[in-house]
Amino acid sequence: MWDHEIKAMASTHAIIASSVFMATVLPAVLVPGFSVYGAHLLWLYSVSGAVTVVSVAVFWLLGITPPTKKHTLGYKLSRVVRSCLYFFLSCLFFHTVVVLYGAPLIESALETFSLSVLLTSLTTLRCLCVLGPNVQAWIRVFSRHGAMSVWDTCLQITVACTLVGAWLGAFPIPLDWDRPWQVWPVSCSLGAMIGYLTGLVAAPAWIHYHRKQLTYKCK
Repeated sequence: MWDHEIKAMASTHAIIASSVFMATVLPAVLVPGFSVYGAHLLWLYSVSGAVTVVSVAVFWLLGITPPTKKHTLGYKLSRVVRSCLYFFLSCLFFHTVVVLYGAPLIESALETFSLSVLLTSLTTLRCLCVLGPNVQAWIRVFSRHGAMSVWDTCLQITVACTLVGAWLGAFPIPLDWDRPWQVWPVSCSLGAMIGYLTGLVAAPAWIHYHRKQLTYKCK
């Protein structure tokens, strides 16, 4: 039923995954001595920036982003401003949650906030692209049986995979292995990225496999 949307979703995810690959390879080529461990914050912001730019561009070109009801310039600017505000507030929210889960409050604050930026780029930004700056729509999608389209279901899967990946990435940190990837927040950001890429692959595959069982309420 939704073969066209599933193909568009798979193509979109392939482009976004390619941007992650390029954001990892290009710094390694351009920056001497670059490594994901040694220059982790550079890699983290490189990936965050690439995912942000590519996601906004691709979702806008595909017309997935909900259209504005008003076509005035002021209304469109207000949506952009609200989206930027939600992005920043999401960074603060993730930063607070990560600190409550045991991250240093003052020491390594930059690293913690950088992880929050990455998580926001992988989760909240996608909500903004698919649903717009509409908190009620976000609550609806992440409530039980709240999905109204394959893109809503995709959003649920990718966000869940990202957050679970970041959470699992924290487990090796306290272990006395003395590995470079155990330095805060390397394992968490790598876990989030692996979870995100897993979600990009799993979402269209799961939707395609269950497409005959999926039913959605009308918007």
